[in-house]
Amino acid sequence: MRRAFSLLLGTVCLVAVVLLPGSVPRIQPDRPSLPDPTRPRELPGEAAALNVVAQNPGKDLKPERLAEGLNPPTNRWFSGLVFGSEPLPVYPLPLSFQLTATGFNFGLPEVQSTEKTLFGGHRPEVSVTVPGITGWQVVAYDTATVVVEARGADGPVGRVTLAQGSPQVTFTASSAVTLETSSLPEHFGMVPESGSGATQIAEGQSVTWVAIPDGASKAEVLGQVHPVTGSALSWQVDDEKTFTTITWQTADGAPTLVATMPHQTESDTDQDCRLGTFKSVYGELKACLRSSVTWGAPKLPAPATYDLGKLDEAGRANLITHLETDIQHLPAYPADTYFAGKALARDAQLLQLAKTLGRDDLAATVRNRLVPEMRTWTNPAGCATPGAARCFFYDQNNHGVVGLVATFGSDEFNDHHFHYGYFLYAAALVAMDDPNLVSEMAPVMTLLSSDIARPVASDRFPALRVYDAYASHSWASGTSPFADANNQESTSEAVAAWVGLRLWGEVSGDQAMADQGTWMQSNEANAALAYWLNFNKSDPLYAPLEYSYLPLNFGGKRDFATWFSPDPEAGLAIQVLPVTPASTYLGRDPDRVATNIDNALTADTFSRTYGDILLAYSALAGEEARAKALTLVDEVPSDDGFTRSLLLAWLYSLKA
Repeated sequence: MRRAFSLLLGTVCLVAVVLLPGSVPRIQPDRPSLPDPTRPRELPGEAAALNVVAQNPGKDLKPERLAEGLNPPTNRWFSGLVFGSEPLPVYPLPLSFQLTATGFNFGLPEVQSTEKTLFGGHRPEVSVTVPGITGWQVVAYDTATVVVEARGADGPVGRVTLAQGSPQVTFTASSAVTLETSSLPEHFGMVPESGSGATQIAEGQSVTWVAIPDGASKAEVLGQVHPVTGSALSWQVDDEKTFTTITWQTADGAPTLVATMPHQTESDTDQDCRLGTFKSVYGELKACLRSSVTWGAPKLPAPATYDLGKLDEAGRANLITHLETDIQHLPAYPADTYFAGKALARDAQLLQLAKTLGRDDLAATVRNRLVPEMRTWTNPAGCATPGAARCFFYDQNNHGVVGLVATFGSDEFNDHHFHYGYFLYAAALVAMDDPNLVSEMAPVMTLLSSDIARPVASDRFPALRVYDAYASHSWASGTSPFADANNQESTSEAVAAWVGLRLWGEVSGDQAMADQGTWMQSNEANAALAYWLNFNKSDPLYAPLEYSYLPLNFGGKRDFATWFSPDPEAGLAIQVLPVTPASTYLGRDPDRVATNIDNALTADTFSRTYGDILLAYSALAGEEARAKALTLVDEVPSDDGFTRSLLLAWLYSLKA
């Protein structure tokens, strides 16, 4: 069976229009005009939860270039256009783009590969001067499109439309204006074909610049320019795959030039993309003439408990011994949302493991400490209590949910899916143990899911805050204060977030949420393998790299680095933790697992920080590696979100 869902996403539904002299596209901010009937704009329980949750102004994120009435676009590929004192470059592949005090510039990044980094930074090949402007504002955005308005002393001067996957930049005049365009490189064209120099544009009329793909006829490409006016997203889930479709809307309804990423064209869908290619730090992009692109990803399982059906008596005794020790030495719960979330998810797994092993006494011990802590965190009015720490509040300025004790910039909307995924996962496993707790935890869990993954926009939340449908993965930085644009490091925590969303949807009876979690989990995992862990090393792009995995990917750069450690093992471990029963996707290519482990273990030993995480990953290389890992369990340290008994359960569950 295939379940389908269409999204008119984000801050705006950009309506296709015909540009007539004297008219300007009318864009209504943050009001999806046709919400999908299967997932209404008013989500069950959300309004009631917002009525009781504590509300605070939140931190000033300085959205200096955001039109009034829009949801602040944190965690987006274009967040650098909005936040901070000066706009930063953004990367609507295949292009790079930047706003300036006098206009804007753009180009095709020059891709360079080194031993540790793939560079594709901003390249201002074409500069456009817009006379009389005093500033810029983002006035609309949706699934793949953003519209930025140039403002003058007397009001709007014109609007620039950018779209992910589009090699076009379109300026539409709000009043008569003369643009000054720098000399165009040979691989750029302009429609109407006025070339470089002064171009007079009447009110309501547009000019579009387009990058010419390698191997394409410039004349043919210029004849296929159709300005993008907006985009839409839909997805489907069937028994074996998930499917994503992005539609690029145009003023005249015609197909437009679209660049597809490697993960989109390597799927089994039929893409007629024969117009040449573009280079990018993510690999070769194929140029297509299409209205939409559809691609698939393998549908992944999301078991909540380990399958220990093949566990023999000796293994069972060993596992129980370790479980008893782990439960006896559980530390106090932290107060910040990241480390607390990890601890809650860890204990929820221990609870389920104890039940699986028939040790109700151990399950009761974990339950007696875990459930009260979950109740504290899921009290929607908790942050209104003097002296409270373990609580969430609604951030009125930034339109999202924030934990009172910030860590890793969570008050700036960094890493929300990493943090909240742990809470959703823990709540789901606790509810499996006691379904009566669902209604008690539901208000806060509803708000956490709305914060990171609301399927359609509302006045209080953006749509899919952290998730980039075109790239098929999430972005972690809230305000993206980087010249290389947004980034993500911990792909595995992103995958775990959508596992948590999926499981919470299942236990709370929200099948639409569960299906959405399935779609996001499957795509995030597919992108993690394609661009972080299992990229195609035979591609010349990767030839200079010393390593077989890349821990940190930006919009315009991919780097063998992490935010917290220069060690190779850290860069691999952050793509693996947390290890859960749903982590088996990491073993899609057993040979690559072995190669990655060889790259990470510079001292050829697991007795190091993250050793337990890497040992768990190593077992995906095959039965010999799994058997070896079983002999090393007691020699490795334990991550704060993991235990030796959970490591053993993972290893036993992988038995062929």
